[in-house]
Amino acid sequence: MLKDQRTIAAIATPRAAGGIGIVRVSGKDAPAIADKIFKAKSGKLPSQSEGYRAHYGKVFSKERALDEAICLVFRAPHSYTGEDTVEFHCHGGLYITQSVLRAALDAGAFPAAAGEFTKRAYLNGRLSLDRAEAVMSLISAQGEQAAQAALTALEGSLAGEIKTVADELIAAAAKLNAWVDFPDEEIEDTDPERLKAVFKSALDKLQGLLDSYDLGRAVTNGVETAIVGRPNVGKSTLMNLLTGYDKSIVTDYAGTTRDIVEETVNLGPLVLRLADTAGLRPTDDPVEKIGVDRALKRIERSSLILAVFDGSDSLTPEDKALLSKCAGKPTIAVINKTDLDRNLDLDYIRKTIGTLVEISASQGWGVEALTKAVEDLLGTADFDAGAAILANERQRQCVLRAANNLSEALQGLESGMTLDAVAFSNEAAIEALLELSGEKVSDAVVNEIFSNFCVGK
Repeated sequence: MLKDQRTIAAIATPRAAGGIGIVRVSGKDAPAIADKIFKAKSGKLPSQSEGYRAHYGKVFSKERALDEAICLVFRAPHSYTGEDTVEFHCHGGLYITQSVLRAALDAGAFPAAAGEFTKRAYLNGRLSLDRAEAVMSLISAQGEQAAQAALTALEGSLAGEIKTVADELIAAAAKLNAWVDFPDEEIEDTDPERLKAVFKSALDKLQGLLDSYDLGRAVTNGVETAIVGRPNVGKSTLMNLLTGYDKSIVTDYAGTTRDIVEETVNLGPLVLRLADTAGLRPTDDPVEKIGVDRALKRIERSSLILAVFDGSDSLTPEDKALLSKCAGKPTIAVINKTDLDRNLDLDYIRKTIGTLVEISASQGWGVEALTKAVEDLLGTADFDAGAAILANERQRQCVLRAANNLSEALQGLESGMTLDAVAFSNEAAIEALLELSGEKVSDAVVNEIFSNFCVGK
C-alpha cells in the first residue's frame, strides 16, 4: 500500500536534446497542478478531462509561455502508476524540459525519486515486483534476446511460473495445517506419497529456473569477454572489427596495448562486454607488466575468452602458456590472419581448446563463424526468450531458498518426520516465493530494488 501521498514529477525522457521531451506528474493533485501550468487550445482544464485524453496547448511558468505541448491525462486506476497522472509532451531541448519540470514543482509537485513511478505502480497493485524489475531490464537491454526476455518477463512469464508453484504449495499447506489442528481426523491429500509428488513437481520447476539462471544472465546482462593473446596477433584489430570503429590503437610495434580497452558490442543477438588486453609476454617494462598482469586476471574472471593466435606464424612459448591458462575455461581459439599463408599447428591448439574459428580481422572475414561459435559455446543458440527466467540475484536467492526448503520437506517425508515439521519447511518455501513476487517483502528490499532505477521511470 502506498504511504507517500505526495504528487511527484520528473523528466521521463533521457537528459539529452531530442525531438520530444516528456515530463510526468503523478498523484492525486496531478490534474490540479496541470491546471496551473497548462492552457489547452480548447479552453478545457486538465482536471475536467476524462482519462486517456490528449490536449494541445501551451505550458506556462506563472504567466510566461514556455512551450507548445501535448497534455496527456490518465485517470486512476487506469494509469501506469495507478494514480491520476498527467504527462507533458513538449519539445525535447534540455532547457525546455527542465523548465516544464520546474513549473510543475513550483505548482506543488515534489521531485520524484529514482524509480518512484514504477515503485508506485507496484505499491498500487499495477505490477508484481518481478514485473517491475522487468521494466528496468527492458530499459537496459542492449540486444535482441535481452529485450525479448525482458518483455516476456514484463508480460508475466516468471510471475505465472512462480504463482503456479506457490498455488500448489499453498494448497498442500492448507491440508497440512488442517492435519496439525486436527491430528486425529483423516485429512484428504496428506498421504506422504501424495505430498512427495507435489513437492517433487514444484522442486523440478524451481530447479529448472535455477539451472537457466547463468544463461539468462548472459543474455540479459551481456557476457564478460576477454580478448587475449601474445603481442601482434591481432587482438586490437579484432576489437575494432567487432566494435565497428577504431577503439583500440593498432600498430606493428609489440606492446602497443598496455592497459585494458573495454567496449560493449552486439555479436548477433548477444551482447559481449569486450576487454582488449595487453599482449602476453615476459617484459621488464614496469608499465607493460601491469597491463600483462591485468590481462591474466581477466582470463580468470571472464565468462568467455577469445584467445587469439597468429595463423601465419608457428606456436611460440607465449602461445603455449596461454593455452595452458585457458584449459578448462570457456574459450574460443581465434585463428587470425587467415589471408596469409598458414604456419600454425591447429591440432596442438585443438587438444586444449575444443572450439576453433579462423578469421582475418584486418579483412573483416569470419565474424559470422565467430558469432555461431560463441552462441554454441554459451548455449545461447537455443535460448528461449519466451521462457520464464530469473532476472537478478534477488530473484535467484528467493527461488534457491524455496528449493532448499522443499528439499528439506522431501527429506522429512522420506525419514518419517511428523507432518508439522514438513509443514514448516513447506511454509518457508511459500514465503520465499511470495517474496519474489512482492506479495510478502520488506520495505527495505523494495526501496533497494527501486533505487537502481533511473529517475523518471
